[in-house]
Amino acid sequence: MLYQPITIKNLHLKNRIVMAPMCMYQSDDTGIAKDFHFTHYATRAIGGVGLIIQEATAIDPDGRISKEDLGIWSDDHIEGLKKIVHAIHANGAKAGIQINHAGRKARVEHPIGPSPYAFNDQLLVPKEMTQADIDKVISDFKEAARRANEAGYDLLELHAAHGYLLFQFLSPNSNKRKDAYKDRKKLLVEVLQAVNEVWPKDKVLAIRFSATEYVQDGVDPIWLSTVINEIKDLGIDMIDVSSGGNVVSQSIKIYPGYQLDLAHTIKEKTGLITVGGGLIENVQLGDYAISKGLCDLVFYGRLLLRDPYHFINHATDIREEIEYPKPYLRGKK
Repeated sequence: MLYQPITIKNLHLKNRIVMAPMCMYQSDDTGIAKDFHFTHYATRAIGGVGLIIQEATAIDPDGRISKEDLGIWSDDHIEGLKKIVHAIHANGAKAGIQINHAGRKARVEHPIGPSPYAFNDQLLVPKEMTQADIDKVISDFKEAARRANEAGYDLLELHAAHGYLLFQFLSPNSNKRKDAYKDRKKLLVEVLQAVNEVWPKDKVLAIRFSATEYVQDGVDPIWLSTVINEIKDLGIDMIDVSSGGNVVSQSIKIYPGYQLDLAHTIKEKTGLITVGGGLIENVQLGDYAISKGLCDLVFYGRLLLRDPYHFINHATDIREEIEYPKPYLRGKK
């Protein structure tokens, strides 16, 4: 099943293999794409990945996870992003982009967040966002979505996981507001409404969520599924299921596929297409996850950093025969 095609709206994927968005820290203060990015993403496309989701790309220079993040806060970024899309498409994969604001986890001089509580002792206490701050974030997400479409991406993913801004509003551990945004889904709803004004209806819109915070009284997959069901008519096509990142927790047990059960819960409760994963190190476990209905696609991260050609070299591990890239046929085992 891992190598079987799937169609989501007008997006036709040759397999169920997804490259997870992973920060590369290879830009500079401009946020503009560099030669590294073109090579990095093209290589994974050559290696047989069906869908590549580009690393968290900042909608605001003050919302960057690091000062080396890619940016999408200016029209000046579009040219470089088009080159990334071309590199992916030219080598047989589809291109997604994850857009993000890091909120209180931004490594900048004046971070913002829903409430004035720092993530940890190493990061600054954020300024509690005013309505003007919130309005700017909504506008920035909208403009980022417009630029992503102009750059030619096939899929847009909003980053509402890992303790970044959209998730900060969703969590009772970081959202202590007393105004209308004490409704923890309100900002996400408003961002979705704004994005829908510019992101084409025939293109896929995804959200990456942390389905649990691994602490009592935090976000959990049942509560999150309820929220998703309340907002899924706002154009959501796919849920990318991750976990953690908003509070420091000692109860996270990490093992191959440790987030698959979370993806299964979201899939069952919402009926939406889900992407699952979590330290999946081979084709067998990914194939098992899809075959057993735990998720519809599988994301791979660290494995693809170590071995970009893993999926063309190991298809036969699950008795799949795929078309091998012609330039490398002499090296095929």
